[in-house]
Parts: sequence; structure tokens; C-alpha cells
Amino acid sequence: MTNIALERIEKLFDLAEKRFDSDEKELADRYVELARKISMKSENPIPSRLKRKFCNNCGSFLRPGDNCEVRIKSKGDKILYRCLECGDTTVYGTEKE
Repeated sequence: MTNIALERIEKLFDLAEKRFDSDEKELADRYVELARKISMKSENPIPSRLKRKFCNNCGSFLRPGDNCEVRIKSKGDKILYRCLECGDTTVYGTEKE
């Protein structure tokens, strides 16, 4: 990823975090939308550490406990993120064989 695009994506996620803290959730969602557009335009993926901070279905900025539920499967090989805005569930991790 180009250095400038990565810096802008990270900055937008930092701003989204701050806006979410100050109850400006719509603005936080807008920052996530802009970060996703930068990622698509530069044809590079959003870093994996930031992918878990937004819903792939509705684009909402996610904060566990506020608008997101996080569950760990009993064997510890999968983590489930459920968006409370749209109800979509995203699974991270792989099954052990």
C-alpha cells in the first residue's frame, strides 16, 4: 500500500474512534466510509488490524460492547463479531484440523 494512503486510512480510523467517543456516531461511520474509498481507489486492502473495526455489511464503526458483540468459539479457533446496527456476523480465524 502506498505510504500516503495507509497514513490517511489510519488517521481516518483514529478520527472515527474519537468521534464515536463523543457520541457523533454518524461522523465516525462517514470516516470509515472515506477510509474504505481510499483503500479501493488505491487498490490496496485495509490493514487487518483495522478490518475488525467496521461492519462489512453496513459500514458502521464498531466498538465491542457499544454496537458490537464479540464471541469466541469454545475451541478458541474462531472469533465472531456481530454488528448490533444491522445484525450481520463476521467470523475471523480458521478451524483447526
